[in-house]
Amino acid sequence: MAEAPIRIGISTCLLGKPVRFDGGHKRDGFLVDTFGKWVEWVPVCPEVELGLGTPRETMRLVRTEGEVRLVMPRCGRDHTEAMTRFAERRAAELARADLSGYVLKKDSPSCGMERVKIYDRHGTPARAGVGLFAAALAARLPRLPIEEEGRLSDPRLRENFVERVFAYRRLRTFFAGRWISGGLVRFHTAHKLLVMSHSTVAYGRLGRLVASVKRLDRAAFANRYQQEFMDALKVIATVRRHTNALQHMLGHFRDRLDPASRQELAACIDEYRRGLVPLVVPITLVRHHVRALGVEYLAGQLYLEPHPKELMLRNHV
Repeated sequence: MAEAPIRIGISTCLLGKPVRFDGGHKRDGFLVDTFGKWVEWVPVCPEVELGLGTPRETMRLVRTEGEVRLVMPRCGRDHTEAMTRFAERRAAELARADLSGYVLKKDSPSCGMERVKIYDRHGTPARAGVGLFAAALAARLPRLPIEEEGRLSDPRLRENFVERVFAYRRLRTFFAGRWISGGLVRFHTAHKLLVMSHSTVAYGRLGRLVASVKRLDRAAFANRYQQEFMDALKVIATVRRHTNALQHMLGHFRDRLDPASRQELAACIDEYRRGLVPLVVPITLVRHHVRALGVEYLAGQLYLEPHPKELMLRNHV
């Protein structure tokens, strides 16, 4: 990891700041008390930064003549153009802020990432919208790991988001420097099993891309590799895919472990496959054998520790 702090954008209300329309907040304990120890938050509240103040009248997305507008239903004020201009400008600023991720407030007409209510002319809502600021952010930073705090209550989505944050930081740090093909191969090799646990298709595609690096324009290659790398990690790692990666590692112990220890590791992987133990159990046993036997290839695999173990994310998947 680089020494500079990992910076993550966040909806200000999630930090416990009283910026919501009713003067309240939506403080998230995991983000503030647990994950916050590892990152530097960059708070943004589009409504407050737009100058709407706190408290304020509620806003909603309304579909009018086929167009989605951001309005205050009680007084009828339309903030669509103002919020759109603000969102594009703020997203451009955040693109220069060295972010490695972003956590948005769910259901917000400005910050909601998905399933935001859009009201029709009769006042009937449909969960089919995206907040105006969230849309501008995703368009400006398409590779940035972005999640909603509501979805982070799901252990698999939480682990996936945090994994992507740290991977994105490593990825950007590598390509920010004067990289060479040898360094690329080392970077890619260290992430092989991590990618495999998300998508074997992406694993093969990225491997072929790395093999062609000397035949491609450097800038085009860097852009394509980064996009495909982050797209691969966005696929949720399932028990089946994790089991595949674990069994792949088991193969590296074929001539190193005694039969009893190898059988114990295979049984531990199968217990994970059957849902009897969480992922951290076979991972811990693999790491023990890697250290004891000095298996260099596996020792360099970031799959074994893609994020700080103190977060205990793999205790729940």
